[in-house]
Amino acid sequence: MTIMQQSSKAQDRTLGVWFQNIQQGMVKLPRFQRFEAWDRGRIASFMNTIINNLPVGVTLALEVAGTEKFESRYIATSDPETPGTVTQHLLDGQQRLTAFWRAMHNNYEWETFFVYLPQFDRHWEEPGENMEIACIPRWVNKHQLRMPRWAEEPAHCFKRGLLPVSLLRPGDISTEIDLWLNDATKPLEPTDDDPNALAKYKAYTSTRDRIKAEITTLRERVTHFNLPFLSLPAETSKDVALQVFINMNTNSKPLSLYDIIVAEVESVAEKSLHALEASLTEKCPKAGRFADVSDLILSTSALLQEKLPNTRGMIEMDKKQLLENWPKLERGLERMASFLEGQRIFDGPRLPTNAVLAVIAAAYELIPDNGDFLAKAEKLLRRYLWSSFFTDRYENSAASRAFADFKAIKALLKNPAFTEDELITVPALNRTEFPLADVDSLMAAGWPKAAGIEARAILAVTTYLGAIDFADHKTASYESIQTREYHHIFPDALLSEAGILSYLALNCALITWKTNRMIGRKDPLDYLQERVQWADENVIRERLKSHLISYDRLTSAHYADLEGDAFKQKLANDFNEFLRDRANLVVAAMSALTEGNNPSLDALWMTYATKNTESAETLA
Repeated sequence: MTIMQQSSKAQDRTLGVWFQNIQQGMVKLPRFQRFEAWDRGRIASFMNTIINNLPVGVTLALEVAGTEKFESRYIATSDPETPGTVTQHLLDGQQRLTAFWRAMHNNYEWETFFVYLPQFDRHWEEPGENMEIACIPRWVNKHQLRMPRWAEEPAHCFKRGLLPVSLLRPGDISTEIDLWLNDATKPLEPTDDDPNALAKYKAYTSTRDRIKAEITTLRERVTHFNLPFLSLPAETSKDVALQVFINMNTNSKPLSLYDIIVAEVESVAEKSLHALEASLTEKCPKAGRFADVSDLILSTSALLQEKLPNTRGMIEMDKKQLLENWPKLERGLERMASFLEGQRIFDGPRLPTNAVLAVIAAAYELIPDNGDFLAKAEKLLRRYLWSSFFTDRYENSAASRAFADFKAIKALLKNPAFTEDELITVPALNRTEFPLADVDSLMAAGWPKAAGIEARAILAVTTYLGAIDFADHKTASYESIQTREYHHIFPDALLSEAGILSYLALNCALITWKTNRMIGRKDPLDYLQERVQWADENVIRERLKSHLISYDRLTSAHYADLEGDAFKQKLANDFNEFLRDRANLVVAAMSALTEGNNPSLDALWMTYATKNTESAETLA
């Protein structure tokens, strides 16, 4: 080819031909292709483009002659009973053709698609103006998928001017169309003894003919709609085909970094990263509780190759080495998840910072399954974990800082005889550079449902200590906290009345309510008693203690008879003392945890009681 020759020209292909090729198994997807990604909005938008006969961009196919260059799969739900010879691998256009195929069969689990024809709408007083795709979603009710009852009945759909998109499917489906027409128009058909039977029958026949003509027109439009494609010749090398795939997707709808690495792994090692990811998820399902598994794979793999756990480092990874490290990766992610569970951190929404995940997972490469060094190594990881939560180490530049911490931890783990004095080599454990939070900073930490590291760290301390539920007395676990909510100890309505900020981590407890009644301005203890419906004071004391909340502080917080400045002053003083007490307890727990120790609830409260006694004696 000379420099003056043209690149490939797009070739025309109608949706009818695409449909037939997919149906016969002639068009398949190389396994490195991403899976379905379009939501119902994008599916509806594409179908609107088709029924309105508007242009779309080209697709990209690799011609197949003989043996397929790539492992492949059929387009979702299109697996043919008697597949034909594969002639093309679809490199770009999967989302469009998958949406088309599935809409034509209306086999989406969560939605059904219709064409809205306003001229047939007899349901609404003011029908719409334009023909368009309508999506009717489904939902789960009593463990079953549900949708509006009318959407399952042709007559009710037709009354609303809705025609199932599946009736536009290419091919001979005349019987299916007639059956739907019979059901849809049956309420319009007059009875034999109707006094106006003849006139009504003529109207019925006219309506039936009109809708059938509309169906025919739309079917022709769909069947002959042009979805052009560019093709790479069958002799194109795998490397070139993959590079074109990456370039085409990046220029139109950007691939994720993971999509690109999936393709690169396929290129250099002929392995499916998707398949390995699925296997990993099955072997260590708990890892996915903390972050997206694909993100964990990339960031941990980068550290295992001593690369930064960011985009640059992941791109620079040796993809063959990534696969060689796969057993280490699986073991590391599984043990990371178990380690975090052992620290009673249960999932991503409660994790103070995800920067620690890859560091811990990659560190397990050098930690044995048992023996004396296991205990020493995991104590180091506990120090690192809680120090990451209670310093500003990961407030910014998280990837580069995680890389530095990992290298230092790895150096220590390579020397089982490392000493306490050497811990300072791990930046996160350097108290001069990264001091631990103090009482004042904890008192200012925001609401832990947001992504604040310090705020979530406070919540993590309470789950570590049990966080017994106020309502059902269950200790915090992954399963139990999924139904818990973030609630104020001093009610928001009470504090707002005095102009005091209520959304603070130290004013939060992760608990279950027994009732959804609106209670409004209440004293804290009364508020909790009514919401949780408790009775036994001793039981409640124990439950509050597990959240590092003083029952005695709450019993003294009474404001029902106060108004104006007196109310505001007492509330401000009580709330401040409540926050300070709880902050001191968190600091005591933090100090033990960041030393790698396992503080007990009783010991923390004993220290708290001793300090309070000493303070009272000093004042006296």
